Amino acid sequence: MNIRLITPQDNHQIKVVIQQVLTSFGANREGFAWADPELDDMFTAYQQENANYWVLADGHKVYGGGGIAPMSNVEKGWCELQKMYFLPEARGKGYGNQMMEQCLAFAKKHFNNCYLETLNTMNVAQHLYARFGFTQLSAPMGNTGHSGCDVCMFKKLG
Repeated sequence: MNIRLITPQDNHQIKVVIQQVLTSFGANREGFAWADPELDDMFTAYQQENANYWVLADGHKVYGGGGIAPMSNVEKGWCELQKMYFLPEARGKGYGNQMMEQCLAFAKKHFNNCYLETLNTMNVAQHLYARFGFTQLSAPMGNTGHSGCDVCMFKKLG
């Protein structure tokens, strides 16, 4: 498997991956990425300036993904790690580390700080984020639309 930039042909598969993973954590409703309108066209959603989305794929089969995009409704210099999810068969093999390295290398070129939101039940993800220097915040930042997320974290870049 390798990590590469998303293509339009990946749109349907990454939507299925994201919604399947979120469903397994009981987050298949409004207030979570499961209901984000950009899931229908992730390729186009990440064509904005200073944004990228990568997929973990084996040939044409997509097993996960993760992205970086500027945050809105916060001071300049903040980005968000977004929609980083992997199917169970891709977990525990180091792909999360590789995706984090890819995302943060990109983020450091364009931003001063990185923010993310996750669920308290996603313990493995929280440990990954902590290993990469993310620390927990007491309250959410900006207006991500993910009111169901109960853990917010950030990392100073650079």
